[in-house]
Amino acid sequence: MNITKNQIDSLNYQLTVEIAAADYAEPLRKRLNKYRNNADIKGFRKGMAPMSLIQRAYGDQALYEAVNGIISEEIDKFIKEENIRVVGEPLPAEEQPQLDWRAGNDFTFIFDIAQTPELSFSVGKEDKIPYYEINVTEAAKKQTRQNMLQQYGSLQEGEKSKEDDYIVADIANESHSAEGVYVSIKNVAEAARKKFIGVKAGDKIKVDVNKAFENETDRASMLKVDKAKLAELDPNFVFTVVNVKTFVAAEENQETWDKMFGEGVVTTEEQFEEKIVERIKAGHDQQARYRFSEDARRHFLDKAAVELPEAFLKRWLIHINEGKFTAEQVEKEFDGFIADFKWQLVRGYIMKQLDLKVTKDDIFEAALNYVAYQYAMYGMPNMPHDLLESAAKNMLEDENQHRHLEEQCEDNKTFAALREAVTLQVKKISEDKFRELK
Repeated sequence: MNITKNQIDSLNYQLTVEIAAADYAEPLRKRLNKYRNNADIKGFRKGMAPMSLIQRAYGDQALYEAVNGIISEEIDKFIKEENIRVVGEPLPAEEQPQLDWRAGNDFTFIFDIAQTPELSFSVGKEDKIPYYEINVTEAAKKQTRQNMLQQYGSLQEGEKSKEDDYIVADIANESHSAEGVYVSIKNVAEAARKKFIGVKAGDKIKVDVNKAFENETDRASMLKVDKAKLAELDPNFVFTVVNVKTFVAAEENQETWDKMFGEGVVTTEEQFEEKIVERIKAGHDQQARYRFSEDARRHFLDKAAVELPEAFLKRWLIHINEGKFTAEQVEKEFDGFIADFKWQLVRGYIMKQLDLKVTKDDIFEAALNYVAYQYAMYGMPNMPHDLLESAAKNMLEDENQHRHLEEQCEDNKTFAALREAVTLQVKKISEDKFRELK
């Protein structure tokens, strides 16, 4: 056997693999014997069929398996010995000669192979990256106070309806009726919404429910019928307003503060103001950290100046996704793929430089946080820990989700370490100016 490496450029190679009949003779013999031992052929005891019959039945398949097994093993060994940083996997070259698959023949295979570049850049205080401190304004404090009080508010009886209100109505036409229907005015289609604004108890509204409530599931729930029967109903209804419900913000008092923060934690307006500022700063800090991650990523991608074998990668993506994505689809998504691929390389290099590692515990903790967040989004914020652990374990059994969480942990550790390793150019900025940053 002989392998010849032809270096096309710094990232692309071509490997020519020459296999003589003697190279695969023994592996072929073993595979044929294995087929013979397992063959169940009428007229012969298992494992006792003549080899000539086994060769006719399984010879081509055994030859293909034996030769490809040698190729795979020898190329892997060659890659390790030559220290090639392989990207993707070797692909058959376009100039691959036609092969005559017959035992006793010699074979020549040509493969295209590509590697990632060898990165070399420093990570330290010479790297200057902006870090924004967003000012806490009076307008922000006022808005946050309103939002917090609104969050702990309640529905109360109203007079005339406003856009953010609800109405309770009895609805009817000649063939169908429903009582005590709740309507959120802001969820009514814009074309019909004005009919519901400014009404009071006793008012009647003529409504085409198909136009006013475009979501069929919501419409069926409101009309109290099966979704499948919607098409049978006359959509023109009269809504008789029973009453108006308006959402009233909570009052700023001890009872409300206890609900927000726990009993006795906040007892004065000054302390409530401090909590408001804390919440704003926490939000600002989250925004600033995210912005830092974007700036740091851009900084080190520019510094690394990563070049990739893009033509090879396009071929490889089409090859591994055969039947799933067309060449046109790969081309359309390629810029995003390349950007992520470059960052994976740069992030991996930075993690080595800063001696960062992601552990199984890190990934499991990320899964726990994610499932806890998901339950909280569905209104179940205090789920038992054993249930969260079970959900996290199930989540991590999915290879794609496991890898996504692993990359998330790698990002989090990398950016947290970079905030300590680089020079932060602290810039105080208003919320408006921060939002204008690109």
